[in-house]
Amino acid sequence: MFNQQDIRQIEERGSSVEEVGKQIERFRKGFPWMNIVGAATPSRGIVVLDEKGEDEAIAYADSAKVDGKVKFVPASGAASRMFKDIFAGLEILDSGQDVAPDQAVSKLAASIEKFAFYTPELFGEPADTAEFRRKTAALVLGPEGLGYGSKPKGVILFHRYPGECRTAFAEHLVEAQEYMRNSDGSANLVVTISPEHRPLFEAALAEVKQRYEKRYGVKYNVTFTFQDKATDTIAVDVKNRPFRKEDDSLLFRPAGHGALIYNLNNVKEELVSIKNIDNVSNERFLPLTSRYKRVLMGKALMLRDKIFAYLRQFDAQGDPASASCRELCDRVENFLDKTLCIQLPLTTDPAERVALLRSKLNRPIRVCGMVRNQGEPGGGPFIVTGKDGSSNLQVLESVQINMADPRSKEILSHAGHFNPVDLVCCIHDYMGRKFDLLKFVDSDAGFISSKSYQGRELKALELPGLWNGSMSDWNTLFVEVPLETFNPVKVVLDLLRPAHQ
Repeated sequence: MFNQQDIRQIEERGSSVEEVGKQIERFRKGFPWMNIVGAATPSRGIVVLDEKGEDEAIAYADSAKVDGKVKFVPASGAASRMFKDIFAGLEILDSGQDVAPDQAVSKLAASIEKFAFYTPELFGEPADTAEFRRKTAALVLGPEGLGYGSKPKGVILFHRYPGECRTAFAEHLVEAQEYMRNSDGSANLVVTISPEHRPLFEAALAEVKQRYEKRYGVKYNVTFTFQDKATDTIAVDVKNRPFRKEDDSLLFRPAGHGALIYNLNNVKEELVSIKNIDNVSNERFLPLTSRYKRVLMGKALMLRDKIFAYLRQFDAQGDPASASCRELCDRVENFLDKTLCIQLPLTTDPAERVALLRSKLNRPIRVCGMVRNQGEPGGGPFIVTGKDGSSNLQVLESVQINMADPRSKEILSHAGHFNPVDLVCCIHDYMGRKFDLLKFVDSDAGFISSKSYQGRELKALELPGLWNGSMSDWNTLFVEVPLETFNPVKVVLDLLRPAHQ
């Protein structure tokens, strides 16, 4: 299957022939469907707090001891998809034709003054002409203007304020000082980027760092980290043979956000907030954003301390068959069921029962904000049955669900919540040691997708998603948060929404 040139290429990427062979076998076998018990709902699986419950969680977050906090921001993607419709409109305009008023490029030109990246010096006075639409698109996308068509989303100007405009990255800096400060007044951020974008991010940081530190009384510690090339996966053709480029070399592709579990595994702090680069809003929404991030932090730390207490109680037990140990096992089983939707296989051996319960408790923790589904694409919260026969809470994508199975399709149709990628994680164990997060990944929870390369069809392999299979064996709690906390910018016209104006 592989020649000497292939082997050299594979090894130079930090991978192995054995690993690439497993990837090709995965294309042939596929991934198993997830065994869904039901959608997570407010009656089982999603916590819905009243104002008193929110206030209690915030108070807990403010008082609990934490071994360091960090904001983890996936930001490696280019903004090409954000401007896909603008590229398409520019192609039409460059051909000498005009575009309809309802087309994205028309809306961009008609509202150009409302965007933070607009300046009259660059764009001139708006006009309802095909030439202005063409000029606007070209200046937004091309190197003669802003060059946004090839830049990462994080360095695009999102919001305008009196006296300044902010990139998405700058808004994450402002958020970090508001709800992720450490006891020494610092705010730590780990931002995952592509290596070629590092100069752009470093320039964006240098532009605001000193000013924001003075304004907010904070010290920023920002680390830029890259998705390891060794985590890229091989592409195959439609017959599951290694896909070869024109020079006969193998084609490897980034394996999706699941590869970032390696970056997250390098984080040393105990409490991690995860939020995508494009999910920010105007600073006037910061009190709402901060409130619900602190709610999630409080619930995560409450869950952490409850679990740690149970593990220490197990440490203090002697005979697994003793009455006190049986009573503790009963309480832990009830807690796992009622709080985390974990129902375990029956076991009659006392020692096995204790070992199973301890293994379920001693895991990384994540609390995921969930919003009411308003038709946004993406994953959602479900209760599934795992390989060991126990149930737990998972964030699933639609491609993991067997739509040919009437029962699974019916469950999906009744799912009422959506995953906005708003997580708080505790990644230290009850002894104060950092978990090895790679031990809690479900390798059977990846994806196979259809892509193309220079017009040729191919199949791509994505690793288990960061908040999907990469966190499959974490202890999970879903908490409902307001839809107003979710303001992603998937296309440039999303910047016209109220949260960004």
